[in-house]
Amino acid sequence: MDLAILIGLILGIGSIFAGIYLAAAASGASMGGFISGSSFAIVFGGMIASLAVAFPLKDVIGLGAAIGAVMKGDGPPLGGLVDDAVNVADVGRKGAADLEKNLDSIRNYFFKDGCQMVVDGYSLDELTDILETRIEYREQREKTQADMFKSMGEMAPAWGMIGTLIGLVIMLAGFGGAGGADALGPGMSAALITTFYGAVFANLFFLPMAAKLNQKQIASTTAQALLVEAARLIHQRKHPIIVREKLNSFIPPKEWKREG
Repeated sequence: MDLAILIGLILGIGSIFAGIYLAAAASGASMGGFISGSSFAIVFGGMIASLAVAFPLKDVIGLGAAIGAVMKGDGPPLGGLVDDAVNVADVGRKGAADLEKNLDSIRNYFFKDGCQMVVDGYSLDELTDILETRIEYREQREKTQADMFKSMGEMAPAWGMIGTLIGLVIMLAGFGGAGGADALGPGMSAALITTFYGAVFANLFFLPMAAKLNQKQIASTTAQALLVEAARLIHQRKHPIIVREKLNSFIPPKEWKREG
């Protein structure tokens, strides 16, 4: 699990509840006024409805998988991928038969597929084209997930405003009845809860999730681009020293290692 997300959510939710508690205690009000099932239903239900209109049903149904992708921890460090590629390159120089025997020890499925193509005799251009196509369409899938979260972040405040308008209409409709002006404060408070829910959903959950997915996509693309180059170098039977020096270009200098 991504610890940064867990820490952020705990801090965010904790800050909100602490702020509500302190403000309520100072004014003698009740924290129960911030709990409203109808407001939650308007914001969350309306947001999902808008999402279903904007995106294909299969993507909306797969929203749980998108949340799982956000919560998933970071992949292995790039320095570790370089080490693995150098070890495979050392074996690959001996020939396809030795490389084939070593395939099961390759942990990264993407890199394993690239090395399998080397064993199967794919040309360098074919290997490169196939792996780069996989990267391209993975990026498209992940972009759709990020776009869904971004849309939810934009729709939540709008549905919060819709809920506020509904509450104001109901409040004003009963203004001339029993209670009169005494009903104005509680009615206005109930009407504003939906705006509060919409703002929290957008700024604590969905917009940050969209940004997190975009960052994960960049990291995944960098890692897979490194492995494409590694597979190409193995195909060309480059010396492990050359493989390491070339792949070091993908990682920060502080993570560089040298042969020998």
